[in-house]
Amino acid sequence: MARSPALLQMWQRCSRLPAGNWLFSWLVCLKAPYFGSISPRFDVLEPGKAQVSIKKRRKVQNHIGTVHAIAMCNMAELAAGTMTDVTIPVTHRWIPKGMTVEYLKKAETHLRAVATVTAPADWGTGMDLPVKVEVLDSNEQLVLLATVTMWVSAKKS
Repeated sequence: MARSPALLQMWQRCSRLPAGNWLFSWLVCLKAPYFGSISPRFDVLEPGKAQVSIKKRRKVQNHIGTVHAIAMCNMAELAAGTMTDVTIPVTHRWIPKGMTVEYLKKAETHLRAVATVTAPADWGTGMDLPVKVEVLDSNEQLVLLATVTMWVSAKKS
């Protein structure tokens, strides 16, 4: 069972509508405003996987005209967090604990971040959950590889 059935249900409802992916993305950014700085669009959200896209536009570019490293980190954290939210049991909560990042190539095109995780069989009372995030360009080239470590623990009663 997902931790946030409301988030997953909202995605399932919105994604069936014309412009529904945009609507869902806007609602997520309304709840967590900082993510609005990259104008993300959700393409996939399901337990174990999320995919978020951004367009290469001026507001996410650096001084050399490529997508800024922190914009890519922002999209990696967004994908990892929402995917974690719909993956963990309803009895648990999560918070990002850390992120390691490898910048592999200049990001010269639109991008998509794909967050994946293999959920453990036993969630236990507290654990690190490493979420792998790949950021790919329009040519399917890997430009950034991140691991977002989520601290997952049982909710206090």
